Amino acid sequence: MRIIVADCSAVYSGRLNAMLPRATRVILVKADSSVLIFSELGSYKPLNWMAAPCTVHEYNPDSERWESLLRDVYVDDDADDADCDADESAPDSSDNEANTSTDNRASSSSIEDPHAEGASSQEAPSVPIAFLRACANKGPDILTIAIYAVHSDQTFDLGVDPGLVKDGVEDHLQRFLAEQIERIGKGAQLVRREYPTAVGPVDIMAKDADGTHVAIEIKRHGGIDGVEQLTRYCKLLNRDPLLAPVRGIFAAQTITPQARVLATERGFECLILDYDDMKQQDSGDITLF
Repeated sequence: MRIIVADCSAVYSGRLNAMLPRATRVILVKADSSVLIFSELGSYKPLNWMAAPCTVHEYNPDSERWESLLRDVYVDDDADDADCDADESAPDSSDNEANTSTDNRASSSSIEDPHAEGASSQEAPSVPIAFLRACANKGPDILTIAIYAVHSDQTFDLGVDPGLVKDGVEDHLQRFLAEQIERIGKGAQLVRREYPTAVGPVDIMAKDADGTHVAIEIKRHGGIDGVEQLTRYCKLLNRDPLLAPVRGIFAAQTITPQARVLATERGFECLILDYDDMKQQDSGDITLF
């Protein structure tokens, strides 16, 4: 991952047109070539970005694309950018007085750091010293970043990430409730997890103390959609004479007031699941260790 802290501006064109005025920001160029621009504020969401798959090129004043890139920043140029995936394009014949300053030149492998030893202590130039351009591999979207001064430019090898391991997801709630099935009522018995039906599997099928089948739909945050899902299951299951009557329980860590009203109207019981309590409680099964 490459992390650049720089004075920059950006223009996004394609299906959406947007512009970021010049300011000091953080630019992330990830290993998959995706590019993200962050400000100091604004939580986790970037100000603008180009998601992978995309192609990223870096240009400096020696590049033949330099004059056309300057026009893209300073003038709304509708010229065809279909050649952005090529390494270089033919130079434009028109004069551009802004690209003749040799003091602002940067190498193609690393952008000049004005704070490095021996660097000029003058103010950041009004003309970009480099461009980063990310072009979507599919579609017309192009993100062009003009860099005026670099405060830091570092690259890190982060290695392989194992990914996010979530705790308290629906599968965990389903497993704990299956092990602690008497939470739906004393004397209840588990029939099966992921009970199959023609419209999808019911999270848990159980029997209560009276032998009545109970279809349980589990959500982390219960809304109206979950109640509608349970309605479809119960309607289908009650057509089977071997199962009917089947009643429903809508179980979740939180249930919205609208979902609770709808569930009650349709004859379903609402059950609030305390994940922390379920996690700490033993299932009661005999295990070897």
